[in-house]
Amino acid sequence: MDETPFERMDGQGKLIFLCDHASRELPPSFGTLGLDQGDFATHIASDIGAADVTRALASAYGAPAILARWSRLLVDLNRGEDDPTLVMKLSDGRIVPGNRGADFADRIARFHAPYHAAIEAEIARVDGVPVVISMHSFTPVWKGFQRPWDVGVLWDRDDRLARPLLTSLAKAGFVTGDNEPYSGELENDCLYRHGTMNGLPHVLIEIRQDLIATPNAARAFAARLKPILDEALAAMGEPALRYTRPLKGPVTMDETTRTELEAAAFRRLVAHLRERTDVQNIDLMNLAGFCRNCLCDWYREAAAGKGITLSKDEARETVYGMAPAEWKKRYQKEAMPGQKAAFDKAQKTHS
Repeated sequence: MDETPFERMDGQGKLIFLCDHASRELPPSFGTLGLDQGDFATHIASDIGAADVTRALASAYGAPAILARWSRLLVDLNRGEDDPTLVMKLSDGRIVPGNRGADFADRIARFHAPYHAAIEAEIARVDGVPVVISMHSFTPVWKGFQRPWDVGVLWDRDDRLARPLLTSLAKAGFVTGDNEPYSGELENDCLYRHGTMNGLPHVLIEIRQDLIATPNAARAFAARLKPILDEALAAMGEPALRYTRPLKGPVTMDETTRTELEAAAFRRLVAHLRERTDVQNIDLMNLAGFCRNCLCDWYREAAAGKGITLSKDEARETVYGMAPAEWKKRYQKEAMPGQKAAFDKAQKTHS
């Protein structure tokens, strides 16, 4: 039995769409987890309509998408591996008998980890900085409260896409929730893991389920959403890395300290590259997809972002420790046929 935990839509460009709660299905070996079949038509099993919106948007952009293949009742892909709600024993008042005594490690290994590995692979395929957009939906009524929002925009600390999206949605006439009906500040959730901790621009869009309850309604909503998203992406500007939380670890730090640590790590990398003159740029490109020149270009781009103009040679001298022409004269060797072949192969693979 094929238990592949995700569906992948092929595509190009810098946008990547995700849908963590796309499906209400379960692998046959899990039966119904002791629930009535009718329970799987409700929001406890999937985010109703979200998969259809995701597919429609991904198709409209020609962008890749990763969607969950199995129900959130099996394992919640929008939770960290240490989250006690990763496998729900009680959902909206319904006991889930099949999750009593569930083997968390097994479900993580078979369903949770491969889904997130697929997202990581998709991010790695992008040439440049990708933008990650996660699609969800929410039930119109929760514990007797009629939710007034048409759309919710969830975000943590990186607001560069969330803010313009909130503005564009409101301008289009949608009743929009800023971190409503849920907060986007959920540590180790899907976008925290793939967006925040990678410094990538990202946003989570929640749509009220009665607006997208049928495939036709979902596709129509996606058609309305696309120009709004276009406007927000244009307002955000060129995607770039931005770290808004400290790198993983038990110690929190302020932004100044984080910047100082990252600068120290950069200086250590530069010092290491200056020392290892035996490692050629073509070797770095073949093994890691970047070289000293890439590092110089990134440094130059960062300087430009602060209004500082550096010539190519000035930026390269920062990394090489000398004029690039001098480094070539002293240390650059003629590339061997095997190195050239590996380089050509890598360029075709990642172009």
